[in-house]
Amino acid sequence: MADAFVLSHPEQAERLRQSCPEAAGAAVLAGDPCFDRMLAARGHRDRFRRAFGVRDGQRLVVVSATWNPEGLFGDGGAGDVLPALLPRLTGELAADEYRVAAVLHPNIWQGHGPGQVRSWLDGARRGGLALVDPLGGWRQALLAADAVIGDHGAVTYYAAALGVPVALAAAPLDHVDPRAPLAGFLADSPRLDPFAPLPAQLDALIAGHRPQPGPARFTSSVPGESAGRLRELFYGLMELPEPERPALLEPLPLPAYEAVHRSAPMRVLTRLPTGAGAGAVVLRRWADPAYEPGGDGAVHTAVPEDTRDPGRLDLADVILRHGTPDDPRFGSPAAWCAETLRRYAHCALAAYVTGPGDCTVRTRDGDALMLTAVPGAADADPTAYASALHAWLAAGRSAAALAEHGLLVRTGAHEHRVTVAPLRA
Repeated sequence: MADAFVLSHPEQAERLRQSCPEAAGAAVLAGDPCFDRMLAARGHRDRFRRAFGVRDGQRLVVVSATWNPEGLFGDGGAGDVLPALLPRLTGELAADEYRVAAVLHPNIWQGHGPGQVRSWLDGARRGGLALVDPLGGWRQALLAADAVIGDHGAVTYYAAALGVPVALAAAPLDHVDPRAPLAGFLADSPRLDPFAPLPAQLDALIAGHRPQPGPARFTSSVPGESAGRLRELFYGLMELPEPERPALLEPLPLPAYEAVHRSAPMRVLTRLPTGAGAGAVVLRRWADPAYEPGGDGAVHTAVPEDTRDPGRLDLADVILRHGTPDDPRFGSPAAWCAETLRRYAHCALAAYVTGPGDCTVRTRDGDALMLTAVPGAADADPTAYASALHAWLAAGRSAAALAEHGLLVRTGAHEHRVTVAPLRA
């Protein structure tokens, strides 16, 4: 390799070509072990999505912020849009159609402290935001993502190198070396207006996505070969023979499962489509939206019992709780449902979620029911099934009518089949 340079940073090879005349006739190779680990783990995308709580039919939107006054997180001044953007994402994007996660640079956590950062992002977290481990989980989040909103940080650039649709909510071109590949990436990437309606912007970003060739090319000119190339270089510099065993990289681990937890009240828009068969309910939900949902249908409020504002429970149509079926603090799911209906006179239905696909419900009319996702035919949050049942009953239909065919709950473009059965004593 006397006539080649091997560099691990995504932009070092291009900078060397431009600034070092001695390298003009040499092969300059950019090998990136971090990028190679992500490329090797692409086959586990579905597992990563499940680990982050993404269900079938949902899009995962990852928001990335670097540590820089001109970045998306900013310095608390006029350009600091992230604390306002994240709760808008969780509030404007339909909860059963999107999952939102944030990757914040480790120095943001270190510089401000975890308590302060979580306080700033509290509203978005109550709306279901996932905060990704900035050291151990960001690579897996990029592989799982359907879109990334970012700035001029490395995580955003890696997302583009992987071919993920990227929109920039901060792009400080004046602070980037114009000769660097990053400058071309910032100039050519779509922008996201953090103050305009967000769903249409994300739809357009994903529908019109055309991967830029630059990020992948400048991240690695020898994809998949960084371990061998770099080891060869290092041992050559030490004038030592290489080990005979292959040079291998540690695979990306599977992150721990992170269930979606929303404590914010949900506004739910439902309608019963004509001619769609028995038990069909179309449903869309938003976590504490700033504006009333638009569209045809009936609207109701579903509130988790552990909401920050207990006063909202007095106005809730549906009250929710997640827990294990044998939690002695509540007696049983059915007992909690009965107690909740006694406590809140305006509540029409109480639902206790006991697993990823089922929940126990009790109605104001006295029906005690078990809602269970049909294996392989349903993959939504069970609280959505509870709201669909409430919509069915509020329209004057009976729970008994669902005994044979169950519920068919439509969220976005997906359908979820749910059995409805009397609760056994």
